[in-house]
Amino acid sequence: MADRLTRIAIVSSDRCKPKKCRQECKKSCPVVKTETHNFRLPVPRPGQVLGLVGTNGIGKSTALKVLAGKLKPNLGRFKNPPDWQEILTYFRGSELQNYFTRILEDNLKAIIKPQYVDHIPKAVQGNVGEVLNQKDERDMKEELCADLELNQVIERNVGDLSGGELQRFAIAVVAIQNAEIYMFDEPSSYLDVKQRLKAAQVVRSLLRPNSYVIVVEHDLSVLDYLSDFICCLYGKPGAYGVVTLPFSVAETPQESAEEIETYARYRYPSMSKTQGNFRLRVVEGEFTDSQIIVMLGENGTGKTTFIRMLAGLLKPDSVENSDVEIPEFNVSYKPQKISPKFQYTVRHLLHSRIRDSYTHPQFMSDVMKPLLIEQLMDQEVVNLSGGELQRVALCLCLGKPADIYLIDEPSAYLDSEQRIVASKVIKRFILHAKKTAFVVEHDFIMATYLADRVIVYEGRPSIDCIANCPQSLLTGMNLFLSVKCCN
Repeated sequence: MADRLTRIAIVSSDRCKPKKCRQECKKSCPVVKTETHNFRLPVPRPGQVLGLVGTNGIGKSTALKVLAGKLKPNLGRFKNPPDWQEILTYFRGSELQNYFTRILEDNLKAIIKPQYVDHIPKAVQGNVGEVLNQKDERDMKEELCADLELNQVIERNVGDLSGGELQRFAIAVVAIQNAEIYMFDEPSSYLDVKQRLKAAQVVRSLLRPNSYVIVVEHDLSVLDYLSDFICCLYGKPGAYGVVTLPFSVAETPQESAEEIETYARYRYPSMSKTQGNFRLRVVEGEFTDSQIIVMLGENGTGKTTFIRMLAGLLKPDSVENSDVEIPEFNVSYKPQKISPKFQYTVRHLLHSRIRDSYTHPQFMSDVMKPLLIEQLMDQEVVNLSGGELQRVALCLCLGKPADIYLIDEPSAYLDSEQRIVASKVIKRFILHAKKTAFVVEHDFIMATYLADRVIVYEGRPSIDCIANCPQSLLTGMNLFLSVKCCN
C-alpha cells in the first residue's frame, strides 16, 4: 500500500476493521473503493442477457427501475439523496459507471414488461391488433404475432384476454418497439412449457451488440435457457436485499428420487370424451399409490377433463376395453385459478374445511410449517397475495382426505425458493400418506423433481388431443420434447 501507483487492493471483509486502521486501501486505491461499500446493483452487459433471481420482496423489481433510470439510487442516504454526479463518482471504475453514463448522456430508451400483466387492461384500451400497430417501430408485428400465437386473438379487446394471452401480448408490445434496454419482469407466468420456450426465444432475439436485456424470472429452467449470466438476490424480504456478483449459467443438478414402496395398483381403460368442438382420447394405463404423475401438455389439451373422468365427475362417451373398469376414487382438487371469496381469516377457513388435519401434529410439521401457514392464520383471506393464496390452497388440498390429489399448477405466484419448498411438501406428503397425486405443472424443474411418471398430451389444443399412458420420467420427457420440437 506504500506505493501510490498501485491500483490493486485485496480487502477481506471478515478481517477488515475500519475503526482500527487508517483505511490505507481507500487512500491508495480510489478506483476500487466502491468494493468496500455495501451498496451493489446487478451489472448489465451489452449484447448479453442478465438474469435476476431471488425471493419475492427482495428488490428485483426495484433493481429494474434503477437500471432503467426511472429510480435514482440513493446509496443509503435517505434524508440527503445524492445527485447523479455523486452516483457516477461512487461507481467510478466499474461497469455501472459506463452504464449510467450512457443512460444520462445518450438518453437510452428503456422498456419494462410489468410483473402483473392482469393490470394491463386498466391502462390499455382497444384491441390487440390496434395496440400492436401503434407500437410497431421495428416492423415485426407479423413475425411476433406468429411466434407468440397472437393471431387467434388479434381482433380481441385487450380487456377480454386471458392471463396467458395478456402475458404474450405484453411481451410482444415490448419486443415490437425500438429500445436500447429491454426488461422483462416474470415473462413466463401463465404460459405453458411450449409458450415459455417461444417467449424465451423472442426475448433472446432482442440482443444486439449495443443493447441490454434484463430478465427477472422464478422458473429456473427458463432462466437457465434465457440468461448468459445471473445475479442472485438474498436478504430479508421487505427489509433489505443483497445482490451477488454475477454467476455464469450452469446446468442445474437434479436430486435422485427416493425409492418408493407401493402397495396398490390401479388400471383405467381407453376412453374418449367430446365437449363441444373438443375431443379427448385417453390411452389405457395404470398407476400406483405413493406415486406422483405429472401431466405434460399445452393449455387446452384436456388434462383436467381426464382427471374429472377418472374421479367419476365426468362420464366418458365411450370405453373401449370393457375388461377394465374405471375405479372409483375420492379426489381432492387444487384448481389452477384461485379466487378468494371467503370473508373471514385463514384460521376460520382451515377450521371449516380441514378441521381434523390442520390440528394434527404430523400435518402441521409436514405441510403447514414449511409452507409458513402459521404466520397467515390471522390474516383475512381476501387480503392475501397471490403467493400466500397459493400456499393456503395447497394446504387445503392436502388436508382433505382423498385417494387422488389433483394439483393444478402449484408453482403459480410462488418464487423460486417457495417452489422448491412446495415441491418437497407435496412429495413428502404423497410418499408418507401412500396416496397418488396427479400434478399439472409448466415449470420444468419442478415437474422433473416431482414426477415418478409422466402423461404426455399430444394433438391440437382445444380441438383433438390424446392422453398417452403413464411413462417413465426419461421416456415421457423425451416424447414431450420431441412433440414440442415437431410443432
